[in-house]
Formats: sequence, structure tokens, C-alpha cells
Amino acid sequence: MHFETSPDPRARRRENRTPEETERLATKAGLELEDAAAAAIVRWAVGTFGDRLAVTSSMADAVVAHLVSTVRPGVDVLFLNTGYHFAETIGTRDAVASVYDVNVIDLAPTMSVAAQDLAFGKDLWSRDSDRCCALRKVAPLNNAMRDYDAWITGLRRDETPSRAGTPVVSWDADRGKVKVCPIARWSDGDVDAYVARHGILLNPLLMDGYDSIGCRPCTRRVTAGEDSRAGRWSGSSKTECGLHT
Repeated sequence: MHFETSPDPRARRRENRTPEETERLATKAGLELEDAAAAAIVRWAVGTFGDRLAVTSSMADAVVAHLVSTVRPGVDVLFLNTGYHFAETIGTRDAVASVYDVNVIDLAPTMSVAAQDLAFGKDLWSRDSDRCCALRKVAPLNNAMRDYDAWITGLRRDETPSRAGTPVVSWDADRGKVKVCPIARWSDGDVDAYVARHGILLNPLLMDGYDSIGCRPCTRRVTAGEDSRAGRWSGSSKTECGLHT
């Protein structure tokens, strides 16, 4: 099993590019790779950034982790362990670490759930979900990304209207990193086909009415006809946790 609790600091080779040069690189790649296959986009990212490239995964499935591992065995897969996950999500994380040739890295917030309750009051997620996400998701990812120049995510354009314009490669100005979304153009059918072809691990909650899986208190099952992310922060106008802005 490949599993760590913090990023591996072993000599990650940093290219001598300025932020401006890297932004231009990302913009150019986003245009040139727009119609490229997902595997080709991953090959570009691996060839460009090497071991300063990481994958982020919510552990709803292992599609992107598997896809990248076929090009870059042993790639770092960052998992944000918020302390609020479903048991099924933690189980999927452990299975991914055992089954695939990836290095799963558990990213934890600086405060435990109990410490956060003491500092901000119990169940911050119910009163200020933006602050809760900032503390338990955004800050840990930002800290971890200091060891990388680029990150690969599983964002897809057909998930929500706000993601419809997701580039396959872009400049993440907030973090000063390159963001790669190799399956941005995929449909649900494309994902299903990849899962079937490769026998990809899935979070069991996907078979129990959860189309999008986040933290347990802020996630519910969706009903027929609802958007796939309708079960996230139900009853509020919130659609994103802050990782993708």
C-alpha cells in the first residue's frame, strides 16, 4: 500500500520558469490540447512537470487516479481528510492506495473537528460552511501545493453550469500553479465506459443515491431529475467548496 500523511519532500525538480512564463505555458497548452484525448493531456502534464505534479481526489471514484497512474506510476494523489467524511469515502481511499500504483497522501486540517468546535462553536459547517471549507479543505490543499507546480483534477464541464467553461489546462492564479483537467470534456457516458473498461474502483455511495460525494453533514442523496450536485450544501446557494474558483 502506498499511503502517506504528508507530501514527500524528496528532491522535486523545479523548472526555472517565472510565474509569467508558466502562465503563458498553461494558456498555450489549454488552447492546443482542447481537443486532445485525456491520456494525451496527462502525458503533456507528466512530461512538463514530472514529480512536481499531483492529482487531487475526493475518492468518489478512482478514474483520474488510475488514468494518471498509467502514465506516471507512483504519482502523488492528494486526499483532503476533513474529518467529516463518510466511512465509505475513507474505505475508498484505502482501497485506491492498495490497488493502484499511486502514492495517496492524506491532507488534514491544522485543527481537529473537536478543536474547531472549541474555536468556532459546534458544527461550524451548519452556520458558516464557507469558513468550514476554507479551514478543512482550501487551507490544507494550499499548504500541500507548495511542493508542486501543477495539479490534476477530475472536473468536468457537464457537472454544473459553473463548470461549463472549464479549460483542460489553465493557470490557477490563486495558487500560482497550473491546473489540468484531462476529463473536462467527458460526459457521464464517457466516465461509465472508462469505469467498465478498466474495472475502476467506485465509492459505494454512488450506488446508494449519492451522485456527488463530499463531507457527510453537507451531502445528501439526490432524487430523480435533480442535478448531480444538488445533494451538496442542499438548501443553500452554495455550489463549490472554494477549491475551484
